[in-house]
Amino acid sequence: MEIINTSGRRKTSVARAYMQKGKGDIEVNGKDYKTYFPTPTLQYYVTQSLNAIKVLNEYDVKVNVKGGGITGQAQAIRLAIAKALVEINPEYKTILRGAELMTRDPRMVERKKFGQKKARARFQFSKR
Repeated sequence: MEIINTSGRRKTSVARAYMQKGKGDIEVNGKDYKTYFPTPTLQYYVTQSLNAIKVLNEYDVKVNVKGGGITGQAQAIRLAIAKALVEINPEYKTILRGAELMTRDPRMVERKKFGQKKARARFQFSKR
């Protein structure tokens, strides 16, 4: 089986995943995913797509991820792995879509406007 290459994004994080048959190793930026993502919640995000289809120990995944924070990076990896699984077997798409793992989360930080302190917050108004 050849290497499947996909990408996933969340906020400003971009993850490029390379998936092939193997024994279940997940490597993020050259490290094991459990050392890169220390909390169980983030580790769950990374393996969520593989667990939904019950193929956690069948594929080796190498991921390059950059930008954003660690939560956004973990969720970008989740989307990249889900896309790779669909490329391997299109029948997985219904299962992954049912688990809401195939949709790219469009929420981004709203830009700061001129004449204001932040995106929505105004400068403090003083009457006198």
